Order: sequence, then structure tokens, then C-alpha cells
Amino acid sequence: MTRTTSAKRVVITGASSGIGAATAIAFAKQGARLVLAARGKAGLDDIAERCRAAGGEAQVQVVDVTDAGAVARLAARARDDLGGIDVWFSNVGVGVVGKYHDVPIADHAQVVAANLIGHMNDAHAVLPIFLAQDHGIFINMISVGGFVATPYAAAYSASKFGLRGFSEALRGELSKHPRIHVCDVYPTFVDTPGIDHAANYTGAALSLPPGALSPETVARAVVRLADHPRNTMAVGAPAIALKLNQFFVPNLGAAMMNGFMDHWTRKADPGTDGSGALHDPPPAPSGIDGGRRRPNQRRKAAAGAGVAALGLAALGAMLWRRR
Repeated sequence: MTRTTSAKRVVITGASSGIGAATAIAFAKQGARLVLAARGKAGLDDIAERCRAAGGEAQVQVVDVTDAGAVARLAARARDDLGGIDVWFSNVGVGVVGKYHDVPIADHAQVVAANLIGHMNDAHAVLPIFLAQDHGIFINMISVGGFVATPYAAAYSASKFGLRGFSEALRGELSKHPRIHVCDVYPTFVDTPGIDHAANYTGAALSLPPGALSPETVARAVVRLADHPRNTMAVGAPAIALKLNQFFVPNLGAAMMNGFMDHWTRKADPGTDGSGALHDPPPAPSGIDGGRRRPNQRRKAAAGAGVAALGLAALGAMLWRRR
């Protein structure tokens, strides 16, 4: 059996803001011992102090997850300092918004390096520790972008679809180790500082649709997985609807999203193009919340998204049967 949450030894990458930061504090409230990693020390120090104030223990390491050697050193030090690792939350996520051909290829490459290779580096570093212990939970932050293609974010789609396949392959390899789990988390839109950090080549100011989740909502799901691991956890939309959409109507959803983005870029407030914090960390703490959420619209919009997803899946099933 895994440890109770209060005794867990937890490593979180991408812990300096947003979902990673909210999850760190959620674990800290339950007395967990934490190692927090990210590129930006200012953000890490801020969240570590909040974790200590919440009742947990926290230390920080400045790590770029695209550096496999640095991630391996992070894992070894965490194992030695904590006496083992019970949970590794692989949470780094970056993005660039814009038509594929308008975005510098270096920005696309950085998205794939962070969102896919970075998570692979995390797993490569911690799995030998889990195997030696004969237990451990690897939690992969993916997003609904792992099921639903995202025009204007082609590299993000590539990384998230790839990350979903990577997780499924790992679960197959670990199927004879029932005490080692690989868990995937698929949230819908989340109101984090990540939208301010994203690279943007649309000419429009980035925003969120109504119904965005709070980082704390996703954090609660991650903490639940640490006690009750499962392969797939969708947050904000029915998991079955996402899977059915991917099977029956993979291109319809992408075409609809492309039309929406075309319309949005014409109507949105003007913005400044640039690479944001894609290649370098923010110089100051970013905190947890993005400040764009309208909570009174969240439940209605989330319900509508679920109904729409199920409706598309049903339409696809009907067309598939006719074909």
C-alpha cells in the first residue's frame, strides 16, 4: 500500500506557479515533505514559503526539465534528502499561440522539449527509484489537448498527444509492477499565470473562455490521485466524451476550434507578439491564479462543454455507423 497523504514524499516539477504551486500547497496542508523544482528561483522561494506556512516541509531546486542530467540530479538528491520518493508530479507545461507558419521554429521546438521531452526526462530519472522501492506514483499533467487537437497551438498538440502515448506505453511496461502507477490528468482550460507566460504570435491579447477552472480544483484532483491512483483523471469535462470525440470525430473538433480562433483573433483586443517566458523564467514570482476567471460562469460553461463533447461524439458515432 502507498503511504497516507500526510507522510508522502513528493517531488513537483513546474512548481513555481499555477497548478504546480497550488498542488504543492495542497500537499503541504496535509503535512507532506516536498521538493519543488522549476526554472525560476523567485517563484520557487515564494511557493516554498507558502508551503511551510501551510504546515508542510519544502525545499527548492532550480531545474530546467529539458536538461536530462539536471533532472537526474534532482531525483537523486530528492531520494537522498527525503529517504525515498512516493509521488512525482510531472507538471511542466508551456505554450505558443499562433498559426504554425507564423511562429519561429525555435519556439515550437521549445514547447515540445518542455512538454514532452521534459516529462520523459522526469520519468527516466524517477522510475529506477520507484522500481528499487517497489512503489511510487508518477502523475503526468497533460490537458484535454491530449485528446482534442488545438489549431493555433500545433506544437502544443504534438507534445500533448505524444505525452498521452508516452504514458500509455509506460503503463504497459510497468504492468507487472502493481505498486507503481502512471496517472494522467486532463484538465480543460485553467486560469493560471501560464497565459501571461505563453509566447504569442496572433497580434491579439490572449484571454480565456468562460468556465475556466481554478488551479486549486486541479490540485485537489492530483492529491486524490496520490492516495487513489488511476490511469486517467479528467477535470472539467467527462473523460468518456473526450475519448469518444477522439475516436469518432477527431477532425471536426479541430476545424471548429480553428474557426473559433480565426474569429477571436479578428475581434480580440490587440496584443504584443513575442516569446513571453518560453525560453527564460519570469523574473518575479507569478503566484497561483491568473486572475481572468469568472467563477459565476464556470459551472454553466463546464456543463455546456460536456454536453457539446458528448453531442459531437454521438454525431460521430452515427456517421461512423452509416459509413
